[in-house]
Amino acid sequence: MLSLSCSSSSSLVAFACCCSSSSSKILCSSSSLLSLLPLNPRRKSITRSLSSSSSAASIELEESISSESSNGNYAGVQLQEIVQIEKNNGDGLWKSRIDSWISSRIHGVSRARVQSSIRAGLVTVNGRIIDKVSHVIRAGDKVNCTISELQPLRAVPEDIPIDIVYEDEHVLVVNKPAHMVVHPAPGNANGTLVNGLLNHCNLPTITLQSNDILSESEDDCDNEDNDSIDDQTSCMEISPNMTGSSVRPGIVHRLDKGTSGLLVVAKDEHSHAHLSEQFKQHTIHRVYVSLTSGVPSTLSGRVEVPIGRDTNNRVRMAAIPGPNISRQTPRQVRHAASRYKVMEVLAGGGSALVEWRLETGRTHQIRAHAKHLGIPLLGDELYGGTKSLALSLLQPRVASSHCGDLAQFVAKFERPCLHALALGFKHPHTGEKMQFSCQPPADFAEILTLLRRMGCTKPSLEK
Repeated sequence: MLSLSCSSSSSLVAFACCCSSSSSKILCSSSSLLSLLPLNPRRKSITRSLSSSSSAASIELEESISSESSNGNYAGVQLQEIVQIEKNNGDGLWKSRIDSWISSRIHGVSRARVQSSIRAGLVTVNGRIIDKVSHVIRAGDKVNCTISELQPLRAVPEDIPIDIVYEDEHVLVVNKPAHMVVHPAPGNANGTLVNGLLNHCNLPTITLQSNDILSESEDDCDNEDNDSIDDQTSCMEISPNMTGSSVRPGIVHRLDKGTSGLLVVAKDEHSHAHLSEQFKQHTIHRVYVSLTSGVPSTLSGRVEVPIGRDTNNRVRMAAIPGPNISRQTPRQVRHAASRYKVMEVLAGGGSALVEWRLETGRTHQIRAHAKHLGIPLLGDELYGGTKSLALSLLQPRVASSHCGDLAQFVAKFERPCLHALALGFKHPHTGEKMQFSCQPPADFAEILTLLRRMGCTKPSLEK
């Protein structure tokens, strides 16, 4: 069995130990151009009018429908509507970001696509062109929007440093830094891991079956590691006639943009198919570590709560307990199971170092399950791990000598504190068991060190 470990920083504090005891170790014993989005110029248009629930509002949609597929790409869809009051905010004056409001009015069009249309000058408010996606609209504003054409996404080789933990002629294991997107997507056309890998080596172009091509329906492309990359196709803006090249050469699974750590990449079709099957069969060994807001009431356990898209925020997932599943379709809610264990209680209970072992790999699984447990990850603003929450938990618990530095400390939370620590799989060609581990990067290690200084205890966990 091959077993490798790496450290991303020579100055990294011994990650696994709160005290000097060796028992605190927590590592598992464990140059071609790829056209990703061909356009289909042959299409016909129809026009239909829809009326909203408000008599003062009207929506006119002009849909561009592919002559070869009913899976239209929405290019040319038009929205003309007077903004109505939907809810009151704190000061009693309703307002909303224009990109969010438009995406809520045209079902099936992603927020990223709306933002592209805004930047292209295809949106006006009260007759004035708006090119700022965060522009605030209010009740009574007249909005006109035309959805832009799908733009081809191309993954080109880029000279981007890649931290390669292991490589042979069939597979690569890389240590992905935080803030790097795995593959090109709307809003992240370059600077991705795939761009860097294409500069390093050739990656396989995997053929997708026509029924694997999903219509544009999601705008969130930062996904935790998923059982099969085929499940994620909807995160890309895909032309209806696309049935050839994969939009993710060599990529078998993914990590969120903000998540650091280990990821395996296939260098040939056999390896891609074999590794994908291991993910589908849940035989891939995955261990993550996180820093949480607070400490779970039970120091170790198993979370088996289905995950589906949050109906209140389309870029967020949610753990959906049994009684609430009926509100969504079976396709929208998927079985998810995670095991967790508190390795260290930090800052008098204001935070914890938690190990996660995934049985499934759903979008944002750890982040959604952590929120469900009431311990959102530090720095995870999307799932409730806000700076204000961190301050409210830490201030009452730490010594007065640390209180003055808390605001500066919390400002260091620039991403969810989550790291893919260990990865294990069976080599797709040799059958050898491969095990890899990699210490968290410097930003994670710095926060952990500071939390330990505020107080650290290692709980005794019953086996």
